[in-house]
Amino acid sequence: MEYVSYEDCPDILREFLLYMETIKNTSPRTVSGYYVDLRLFFRYLKFQKGLCPPGFDIDCLDEISIADVTLEHLKDVTTMDIYEYLHFVMRERGNNANTRARKVSSLRSYFKYLTTKAHKIEDDPVKDIEVPSIKKTLPKFLTLEESLKLLRSVEGDFVARDYCILTLFLNCGMRLAELVSINVSDIRNDNTMRIIGKGNKERMVYLNQASQLAIQNYLRERDKRQYTHKDDKALFLSRTGSRLTPRRVEQIISEILQTAGLDNMGYSPHKLRHTAATLMYRHGGVDILALREILGHEHVSTTEIYTHISDEQLQKAVDSSPLSKEKPPSYRKTVKQ
Repeated sequence: MEYVSYEDCPDILREFLLYMETIKNTSPRTVSGYYVDLRLFFRYLKFQKGLCPPGFDIDCLDEISIADVTLEHLKDVTTMDIYEYLHFVMRERGNNANTRARKVSSLRSYFKYLTTKAHKIEDDPVKDIEVPSIKKTLPKFLTLEESLKLLRSVEGDFVARDYCILTLFLNCGMRLAELVSINVSDIRNDNTMRIIGKGNKERMVYLNQASQLAIQNYLRERDKRQYTHKDDKALFLSRTGSRLTPRRVEQIISEILQTAGLDNMGYSPHKLRHTAATLMYRHGGVDILALREILGHEHVSTTEIYTHISDEQLQKAVDSSPLSKEKPPSYRKTVKQ
C-alpha cells in the first residue's frame, strides 16, 4: 500500500498521522483510515462553525479545504459537537453502526494524542463518547466443499502463483496485507514463514504440506519466468515483475471465485481468512489459543468469533436430548386393558 503525503492537512493533523506511522508503527492502512475519517470531521467542523463561504451547501462538504483548521478550532470542540457529527454521518452519509464506531475510534485516538501526548489541549471531548452498539454477526466463510472447488478452479497464465496465494489464504489464515508483504527470504528451511502483521508485529507461521508444495511449485515457475523489472525480494510478483498490490490480489481472488461459480456471494480475501480459521477449528480440532497465535490476534476475544457452532452441531445437540424420541399421544399405541 502506498504512503499518503497528507499535503492537504493542516500541521495539527499531519503531525498526528506521521506520529502514528513513524512512532507507533501503525499500519499504513489504519493511518489512511484515520486520515479519511478526520478529514471529514474537520470539514464538518468548518461547516458547523460557519467557516465556509456564504451560501455553502453541505452536499458539497467533500470540496472543503481543511488546510486552515487551527488548534484554536479544536480547543472549542465539545462533546455535543461529536454527537452532532455522528448524527450527521448516520443521517446524511448513511453510515452504519460499524462505520460510526470506526469514526469514534479515529476521533478518540486523535484527541487522546492532543491531550495526553502532545499536550496541546486540556479537555478531551471524546473521552465520554460511547462506541455505537454493534450487532454481532457470524463471519462469512466457505464450506470445505466450496474451498476444494475454489482450489481446483485456478486457471490462466499464472496458475502456480494464484494457486499458491489461494493455498496460503486457506491454510494459514493470513491477512491480505500480510500476504502481499511476504518476501522470499521470509520462507525458512524449517517449514515456517515470517509474517509482519498488524502494528508491524512479527510472528512465525508454520507451513503445512499443502502450503510447502504450493510455494515450491510457484518458486520454480517464478525463477524461470522472464520479467520486465523483477523485484527479487517480493514473493508474489505481477506480470511485469513488481510486487503484487492488495488490489490486484483482490482481483485474482474475484476471478477464481467467478470461475468456480462462487461469485456474487460476498466472498473476498478476508473471507478466506475466516474460512481458514473456521476449517481449522471445526475439522482440525485446533485449540482457540493456538488459533489465536496462528491468526495473529492480540486478544483471544477476537478469535472467539471463529468458534461459532455449526448447524450440524446444533442439530446433534438437540437430538441428544433424552426426550428427543418421545412421541405425542396420537402416535402412541393404544394399550387395551
